[in-house]
Amino acid sequence: MVLKGKTALVTGGARGIGKSICEELAAAGAELAVADVRRDLAEDTAAEFRDHGVRAVAVAVDVSDSDSVAEMVRTVLAEFGKVDVLVNNAGITRDSLLIRMKEDAWDLVLAVNLKGTFNCIKAVARPMMKARSGRIVNIASVVGVMGNAGQANYSASKAGVIGLTKTAAKELAPRGITVNAVAPGYIDTEMTRMLSDEARRAFLDIIPLSRAGQPEDVARAVRFLAGPDAAYITGQVLHVDGGMVM
Repeated sequence: MVLKGKTALVTGGARGIGKSICEELAAAGAELAVADVRRDLAEDTAAEFRDHGVRAVAVAVDVSDSDSVAEMVRTVLAEFGKVDVLVNNAGITRDSLLIRMKEDAWDLVLAVNLKGTFNCIKAVARPMMKARSGRIVNIASVVGVMGNAGQANYSASKAGVIGLTKTAAKELAPRGITVNAVAPGYIDTEMTRMLSDEARRAFLDIIPLSRAGQPEDVARAVRFLAGPDAAYITGQVLHVDGGMVM
């Protein structure tokens, strides 16, 4: 129960990897703010945790909108009085080859994945600085390091998240706040199950462990970075990818 008494705010926490992160943090003792663009899903997920004795609230948020993010943080502070852990997991894809990509697809992915991460870090920075303590974990991606055909917008957004992570880590370290990123590789999720068999095989061919990862693999890495064992780790990118990017 290394996170007992801590409050964790997880964006995109209602399903997929985000829900697995919530489960890991709750298992470590954390109280949860489950934030998602879909209030109904956030409410359902928070209710599941409450049924298991975990203090959890649901918050609707559009992370690309700074006003919405500010309201989310106000709601969490009113409920719990603090934010000890922020996990920036909310993200979307709008895949297309670069020469065919519409400008609005580029803008939307950058707005949610990169600007959304910026908005959330900025919103929790002041209460964390006041407390002189905090853990921020951003969900990046291996494609932000290696690139991927058909994902110019997503790759650029996640590369930006990595750069933002390192800068925020340097700025917030003097106040006892760590900022790290987890870069998942090919993870078995609802999103990746939509890929063609050919695309899935292409991914597996470049993974030394020869299998897809599970959401729990990412969630455990987040739990480590959010906990006391990672107190002297900041500005780092932890690849959870079966060796895809070495």
